[in-house]
Amino acid sequence: MLRFCSLGSGSSGNATVIEGARGASVRRLLVDCGFGPRQLAQRLARAGLACTDLDAIFITHEHSDHVGCALSFAQQHGIALWMSAGTHAAIGSPAIGPLLHLVRDGESIDLGVLEARPFTVPHDAREPLQLRCSDGAKHLGIATDFGHATPHVLAHLAGCHALLLEANHDQQLLAQSAYPPFLKRRIGGTHGHLANTAAAAILAAVSHPGLRQVVAAHLSERNNRPELVRTLFAQTLGWDANAIEIADPGCGTPWMTVD
Repeated sequence: MLRFCSLGSGSSGNATVIEGARGASVRRLLVDCGFGPRQLAQRLARAGLACTDLDAIFITHEHSDHVGCALSFAQQHGIALWMSAGTHAAIGSPAIGPLLHLVRDGESIDLGVLEARPFTVPHDAREPLQLRCSDGAKHLGIATDFGHATPHVLAHLAGCHALLLEANHDQQLLAQSAYPPFLKRRIGGTHGHLANTAAAAILAAVSHPGLRQVVAAHLSERNNRPELVRTLFAQTLGWDANAIEIADPGCGTPWMTVD
């Protein structure tokens, strides 16, 4: 069985738990750790988990809303910490001993009943990676914090049964916002964040009959609206708008089983 739960997604912090289970064997991977330790523990508790229930942490890139308390949290609880060499260098190359595991695009993170395979994305970070996770039967694609879909990204999202996909901003809202021009260019650039229309185009490209769950993530609180995303995604997929889940910055999502 494969299931996942966003603990919160947005510029204030990001974290998602992926769980693979087969019989009595259960493994859990925390993707990003963008909150303080107390808040992370509270969010895990809301999902029915303790900090010690995690088997590994994967950091997608070095931005603070994704790294958060990862280093201290991993050391305090003795949890393996995975990231790219570029991300490790970008956060100052901390020495954390055998807990640290460096991984590259295409390499497998084998947790037994759960496998995660990182893939590169175009984002303004040192060596950003996103993930395709599987229990051997079902596949979950996680893709946030990137400016456009390369063929490499689309290949890793193809055939997934569930997607947690960035829908950061509505282009018109961003253009009309009070953000300074340099920030608008950064967000809307090819290595920034994904616009709703770009995210919908990705869904159109990778949609297939086995895709059953779509979660929109990393929505800008100022430059987007959940109803805009739900409407656009539903139109793209031919689904009811209520079938599109939104990863809320404050409460994330409930547990979702990939079926």
